[in-house]
Amino acid sequence: MRIGFIGLGNMGSHMARHLIHAGHLVTVHDTRPEAAAEHLALGACWADTPAACATDAELLVTMLPNPRIVEDVLLRGGVAEALPEGALWIDMSTSTPAAAERVAAEVLDRRGVRRLDAPVSGMARGAEAGRLQIFVGGTADDFRMSLPVLEAMGDPDKVLHVGPLGAGYTVKLMINLLWFSHLVATSEVLAMGVKAGVDLGVLRSSLLASPAASNFLENDILCVLADGDYDDSFAMALACKDLGLAIDLGRDVGVSTELSALVEQIFRRSKAHHGDLAGEMSPVRLYEALAGAEFRLPNPAAAPDDAALSSV
Repeated sequence: MRIGFIGLGNMGSHMARHLIHAGHLVTVHDTRPEAAAEHLALGACWADTPAACATDAELLVTMLPNPRIVEDVLLRGGVAEALPEGALWIDMSTSTPAAAERVAAEVLDRRGVRRLDAPVSGMARGAEAGRLQIFVGGTADDFRMSLPVLEAMGDPDKVLHVGPLGAGYTVKLMINLLWFSHLVATSEVLAMGVKAGVDLGVLRSSLLASPAASNFLENDILCVLADGDYDDSFAMALACKDLGLAIDLGRDVGVSTELSALVEQIFRRSKAHHGDLAGEMSPVRLYEALAGAEFRLPNPAAAPDDAALSSV
């Protein structure tokens, strides 16, 4: 297929590379031309503008940092007007149904451009390995048509059609929200138990043997416990953005978000302390400070090979 790909960041660069390896004719664009060097060496074409990337594309993928940039690229960047009639736009950014609807209402619907929302989980490591989880909102026909493209970037067993337009965005936001909540709750429990005198390893083993066990406690936090790695591949600025989007969604649908708002406050406090580019696990450091010790295990159990892919 003739595919346009806009957004060659930590995730998008790997995703576009997989599409090239799958044999598609890929045209790429990013605000940083140097980000496309590898793709051009593999045979991709470069577009100087977002609109040029969309021209003649049968399918356009956007992988951008936030809804505002998605709107800027589609509307003010000329992409929506440049897409051929009948083309398919797949937005794989973490965004909101409302943002996509604004774009569609202004341009896409009257021009016959189809669309899917297909945000991803698995982080940069999953993108590099081609093992992303992809949550797709849209019609069943458009999902089936796009499946070979999506499977080139993700784990075929984890490319899921989750409902109509907007459902993909919603599922991704709910995954992130619950994961961030797990992080805060786990950190608070570990800090309290350690400060009360229980050995960290004994406390974790006890929790894992109980009904309170979680994948986060068993796998995801191991990067901190084993190596002091707070996961710089996903920045605090992005984590706080996603939390804000989830809380906005709760307001839009009339669901109170007291717990989520508290989690967001804790993440924003960590961002203020540790910086926008600090890793998404940085709120753990707030609780390490409360405990008076870093959370480290001398001989942590080895994580499963795909444990890292369970996070956001």
